[in-house]
Amino acid sequence: QLQASGGGLVQDGDSLRLSCAASGRGISAYAVAWFRRAPGKEREFVAAISWPGRSTRYADSVKGRFTVSRDNTEDTVYLQMSRLRPEDTAVYYCAVNPTSVITDRLRSSPDYWGQGTQVTVSS
Repeated sequence: QLQASGGGLVQDGDSLRLSCAASGRGISAYAVAWFRRAPGKEREFVAAISWPGRSTRYADSVKGRFTVSRDNTEDTVYLQMSRLRPEDTAVYYCAVNPTSVITDRLRSSPDYWGQGTQVTVSS
């Protein structure tokens, strides 16, 4: 079971790091994606990382501010968020497909979702 953690309440311009881990089989050998859903908005792709981590993809809205990485010894994927803005406020989710590469499907409709973590950026 996937679980995103690390959310919280921060101020405009602050940084925050989210983590994604899984019980049981874990996320080893899988590409992992981050999504977010803001109140009243559609779910949005944020970032993705392949296995073992050579390739990454970002939404234009976060490029240059967010960094996705993974620690394969800890079987954890991270989303480092810097220069946060109020419009980054959302519930953030991690998700996987049973594939090691970043596919269009992973970036649009992955098979497995974790519980989200709330990120709130105050102005």
